[in-house]
Amino acid sequence: MEKKSNNLGIGILIGVCASVALFCVIFIVMLSNGTLLLGAQKSNLMDEQVAKKISTVDSVLHNYYYKTDIDDEAVTEGIYRGMVAALKDPYSEYYSKEELDAVMNQTQGIYYGIGAYVGLDEEMQIAKIVGVFEGSPAEAAGLMEGDLIIEVAGESTVGMSTTEVVTLIKGEEGTSVHVKFSRDGESFERDIVRKKIESPTVSHEMMEDEIGYLRISEFDEITVTQFEDAMADLRAQGMKGLILDLRDNPGGSVSAVLEIARQILPEGLIVYTEDREGNREEQHCDGKRAIKEPLVVLINGNSASASEILSGAIKDHGTGTLVGTKTFGKGVIQRIIDLKDGTAVKITISSYFSPKGNEIHEVGISPDVECELDVEQYLEDGSDNQLERAKEILKQEF
Repeated sequence: MEKKSNNLGIGILIGVCASVALFCVIFIVMLSNGTLLLGAQKSNLMDEQVAKKISTVDSVLHNYYYKTDIDDEAVTEGIYRGMVAALKDPYSEYYSKEELDAVMNQTQGIYYGIGAYVGLDEEMQIAKIVGVFEGSPAEAAGLMEGDLIIEVAGESTVGMSTTEVVTLIKGEEGTSVHVKFSRDGESFERDIVRKKIESPTVSHEMMEDEIGYLRISEFDEITVTQFEDAMADLRAQGMKGLILDLRDNPGGSVSAVLEIARQILPEGLIVYTEDREGNREEQHCDGKRAIKEPLVVLINGNSASASEILSGAIKDHGTGTLVGTKTFGKGVIQRIIDLKDGTAVKITISSYFSPKGNEIHEVGISPDVECELDVEQYLEDGSDNQLERAKEILKQEF
């Protein structure tokens, strides 16, 4: 088995925002005759007065707008987007056909694009690069974490969601996309050729003193197999203890993180969710594959969603020691509602809690050992004081 290199990619980011919500648990619920098959209440939103006002606004646009080439389809889509945006929930979103396809492919971990994670800069409110895959077109183009995405194919990204930006960047393999970036106040442009990208979600290596290192960059469908292969390789090399790196992991597939949790945790509760009615759904582990080696988990403020499920469960069960800084605090679950015309609405449906009942949303998971990353030292020589602290803790447990 080929040994993977340690591609730390910590991402020295000042902040992370709602973009981490791109990665969420996905359920598909169909619509039938306009009524959700969920027993949901019907609102009085679309009454006769509202319908009349929409018709009036439509007439105003077509009769008075100074251009005659109004895109009716775009206006209609704007209505749908506006309805969801009115919730003021950064995790709820309307998906066009193209955006829905991109999201579904993303959860599989395979897509055609440039090989970079895209997030949202909280201060600038514009898309940015938050990670670059090794060997990707993005890396070849010299892109770096923190680069702001100003335009894609001549279209300004101001006001766009990360999903919209990603949809513009992705395309057919072998085609080129023209992107304008900004770095440290200086703009630059690149023509980047798209290629098939299989997200390298897991990297690992055996370090000194037979300490295994395994990093999960996000949770996709392919992550489970990659995790199993990496663990088998480390154990074959005589691993005595494991450092699991979840820093800068924005989350992803909840089904994937649950399967990985079942290969680490003892018997018991992994996580539970509660909806607005107080209905509770639990996920359990039988403990048959619980990790036997000492474990340290690295976390930081960019560890979110699914990564918080795993780190929170490990902490509550006492299975390992959490080292780093408090996680992001994204503890809500979204459901994708298929609208039967190729479009969909992603909407927040419930909150999740750690096994001991600790709410994660807007709270986060606190480490057992607080350790800030020495950013200056990391940028100077690549040394990682958080990783070194994790090694010290593991050696004490041998």
